[in-house]
Amino acid sequence: MSTTTDITKNEAAPAVEAGGLIALPQSAARALVAGGAALTIASTFLSWTWTAAFPGNLTVYGYPAGLQILTLVAAAVALLFGLNLFNVRGLGWVNPAKATAPVFLASLAAFAVVWFTMIAIAVELGGLANLEPGGFVAAIAAALPIVGALALPSPGDTFKAYFRKPERIPAPTTELAPWAQRLVITLAATVGLIAFTYGIGVDDEESQTFIGFLILVLFTTWALFAAGLTERYSHLNAQHRGFATAMIFLAAAIFPFTQSDDANANLGVSILIFGTVALGLNIVVGLTGLLDLGYVAFLGVGAYAAALVSGSEFSRFSGVQFPFWAAALTGMAASLVFGVLIGAPTLRLRGDYLAIVTLGFGEIFRIAINNMDGTSGPDLTNGPDGIAQIPDLEILGFNFGEVHEVAGFTLGRFANYFFLMLLITALVVLVFTRAADSRIGRSWIAIREDETAATAMGINGFRVKLIAFALGAALAGLAGTVSAHVTYSVVPNPYQFAGAAPPNSAFLLAAVVLGGMGTVAGPILGATLLYLIPEKLGFLKEYELLAFGIALVLLMRFRPEGVIANRRQQLEFHETGQLDVPDEKGLTENTVGVTKSGA
Repeated sequence: MSTTTDITKNEAAPAVEAGGLIALPQSAARALVAGGAALTIASTFLSWTWTAAFPGNLTVYGYPAGLQILTLVAAAVALLFGLNLFNVRGLGWVNPAKATAPVFLASLAAFAVVWFTMIAIAVELGGLANLEPGGFVAAIAAALPIVGALALPSPGDTFKAYFRKPERIPAPTTELAPWAQRLVITLAATVGLIAFTYGIGVDDEESQTFIGFLILVLFTTWALFAAGLTERYSHLNAQHRGFATAMIFLAAAIFPFTQSDDANANLGVSILIFGTVALGLNIVVGLTGLLDLGYVAFLGVGAYAAALVSGSEFSRFSGVQFPFWAAALTGMAASLVFGVLIGAPTLRLRGDYLAIVTLGFGEIFRIAINNMDGTSGPDLTNGPDGIAQIPDLEILGFNFGEVHEVAGFTLGRFANYFFLMLLITALVVLVFTRAADSRIGRSWIAIREDETAATAMGINGFRVKLIAFALGAALAGLAGTVSAHVTYSVVPNPYQFAGAAPPNSAFLLAAVVLGGMGTVAGPILGATLLYLIPEKLGFLKEYELLAFGIALVLLMRFRPEGVIANRRQQLEFHETGQLDVPDEKGLTENTVGVTKSGA
């Protein structure tokens, strides 16, 4: 009854659902989805190849490994969606709209992982003869849910309809108790920690396993989005923002205890450093709308300022060694001063002209420190050799360069710096959120939307932009002080617009745009993806800029607001009535029933 009323009120909703692309009875289609997923799970306990030469050792019976584990996870998700079609008690939350898209996407995740594995085995080992019967069983079983999903009702008559989120998703009939909502948030943080730990723990030589991991994450996340589960989770996060943030940082704090290899903690430190710098850039680009192509220079200013007062024998001031808090303030102050000096004469420019000026500043900084060797210029930075042998930090007697035992766990050097950088990231997140929600933050957004209109309303555009520029520079300088001690040295080469490896301005800008401009989690997610993927897929390091370009083009085509969308920017990029965008009458049911519940 309520569905009929909703369709009457909203003319955009489809009156009836079209049949599937494959003509099968609905009972058979549902059975293919659930049965195929169950058979795929069973196939992971079989041997897929005869030799252990393929990464992951897929030769063992009864013990899934490598890509078989990823297949098992993908098939388990597809099985959940398949059982939901049978109205199994307790699974109504999985796909409340009984939509076909999430079923198809979850099935596609398992299918893609299995068939990628079969193709990789054939290519790597030299032919299909290297497949065991278990591999053929897995390939056939993974195709069955795809056939079943294509036979389910579709809201359109084209193949694209199987990738679209339904326009209306029923609101939950009952509201979860507060403790249950917090439990869901905790479980989501736990799953995120497990996924990140697995991904970062994949050996660099097992690129096939990491590609399978990316396929699983991509299509499973897409399926959850199509089912409306990500929207519901966002709603829970908004209701318990403080608790959700605490759970995320708690999960991050647990990460070093899960690693036996300190090299993975090193990756974690690098991701936090670049994610923090990207958050600072997000103030300039995401909130204020200023295109800064030389932002990495502020990271370099902070790193060099900290290195000069670190006590290194290669420093121009080798007899000076500041405590960390003083070195951090020095790096922040130096970057802030440079931000003001560069911003004051240039922020009256707009658009491309400002971008060209900031690009020039970034190159001037790199060339200048490269020439301050006492021969081509003042003796300050040792030129191309940089400042080496920067000592490890020591705070309150805790030496970050030594191995420590905590509750029976061994924490190496990079794990120590990971905890320090996690605290700094938390501080930067606090500064970002408080600034964005303040009066100055609303002024930044007004400038981004329309500077002329904002100025006409009494906002001092130049002062507001200069504050954003200076604050973003200071946050980059803070991250740079830690970066100098983590890497033991600072040299000019990394601080350029584009390079083979981060940090560089193109990397930071791509992290902000890819993750989601104006959001907190977006730049950190973007930095994680852009740093981790080339690190695990060695063949991409030579084509990093090409990969960045392709990723950004695809993003601009299919999701210009970024992976984690800011609601305001989502409305800017999409027309009213389009997917996930509220119409003039209010929010649709995709906002998890906020309109109905009055939450």
